[in-house]
Amino acid sequence: MRTSTKILIGLTIATFIPGIFLTKYLLQTIVPTGNGFELRFTALAWVALVFQILNNVFFSILFFRFLKTQRLSNVIFFSLAPLTLAYGAFMVYITAVKNMTGVTAESIRATLNIVTQENSYNNYLWAGLATLIYLILVFVIILFSCRPLSKVEKITEKLGDGRMKFDDFKVGGGKQFKEIENSLNKINYNYKEKENKIRQTNLEAQKFIPKQFFKFLGKSNIAELELGNQVKKNATTLFCDLKSATNISRTLSLEANFNYINSYLKVVAPLIRRFGGFIDKYMGDGVLAVFSKPQDAIECAHSILRAIDVKNKSQKDLPAIDARLSINTGEIIFGIVGDEERKSPTIISDVVNLASKMVEINLYIGTKLLISKQALNELPQNFDFDYRYTGALSLDGESQISLFESLNYYQKNKREKLKKLKNKFEEGVRAYNEKKYQEAKEIFEYVLHYVPDDKPSYVYFNKASEKLKEVA
Repeated sequence: MRTSTKILIGLTIATFIPGIFLTKYLLQTIVPTGNGFELRFTALAWVALVFQILNNVFFSILFFRFLKTQRLSNVIFFSLAPLTLAYGAFMVYITAVKNMTGVTAESIRATLNIVTQENSYNNYLWAGLATLIYLILVFVIILFSCRPLSKVEKITEKLGDGRMKFDDFKVGGGKQFKEIENSLNKINYNYKEKENKIRQTNLEAQKFIPKQFFKFLGKSNIAELELGNQVKKNATTLFCDLKSATNISRTLSLEANFNYINSYLKVVAPLIRRFGGFIDKYMGDGVLAVFSKPQDAIECAHSILRAIDVKNKSQKDLPAIDARLSINTGEIIFGIVGDEERKSPTIISDVVNLASKMVEINLYIGTKLLISKQALNELPQNFDFDYRYTGALSLDGESQISLFESLNYYQKNKREKLKKLKNKFEEGVRAYNEKKYQEAKEIFEYVLHYVPDDKPSYVYFNKASEKLKEVA
């Protein structure tokens, strides 16, 4: 029991005992006159009134504290019981007062205006008024007693919809509702803990499963990923290869090799994310990334090549990194493969296989960035960059895909020369494809005259020369 409650009990008893002895003086102030009542207060009557008021105040506070310790059913019972008894007593008295004798009864009848035969029905009106007041008080008591229920209803509705609150819920009411409040706050706390764990799991999962992958599958977190989930969408792949890394890795220790590989991944990965892409997988010396838009992939590729050049200049203690990139666009299946014990997100498409073949052509003809015709066809009209046709890749023996080299990677002076010689270079490629090797050789010799370090022209020039020797 709280100290304040003990004090209140003491004060209630202290005012109750003298109040009992002084009550007769308070009752003597009410004097019936036959036509009503008069109040005649004496000094002792005033003292009795003070004690009665203090006793009622202290008792009321104790009573409300008592109610707060009770369950809802007890609260309603103990609240309505005194009121119902008072209402019942009034109804009995208002019915019987008409037949009572004595000055007090006459004074009551005069006060209530039920003296004569004509207004004898006024006692029914008083009974009706008392009933109305009783019902209003019952409604108010039940309303305030059950008010916490509406709060509980709103809280459970929020919790049911997953709407949590970072502060504690407040219900109010008695002991029963305090227990409910504690239970709801525990549920809210568990929800928040679960949500925080899911959020943390998703943050950790994004290190292995990019958030863009969730978006492609229409999922919001890792818990929703199920084996067999898949969706087919048009997307662009970017394949970044590092051919010299294999040779370097043979000469380095395991620790140095990891540091070397990570040194270029720390350059490539952030750029892919910056341009809206995500890395589907790390493939030894390569990185396979996916973009929604081909223009983002192309801009990202240019940035990667420039960033690697900067990295090469700053990392003089290791051989320079030679990156080759290829970009292709087409239908890709995003899905979850594996078994129930181990699920893995991946993409499946011929687009990926083609991108890897394009990297081989990159290395073969000495280009840095090759882009398929499908990717070029998906570019918006206002996207401007310089490129040239470098040949075609046979897919199944019958169909071919045209490949184009981006010129934006080259330094400004070289890029301007290659732009002027673009038509000439493409004429040489078409001549070579049509087996006009002498014409192709002369065209590439012309290009090399102005741009001696143009590797694709040099490769085509040598290939045309070899073909001519075979014919001869």
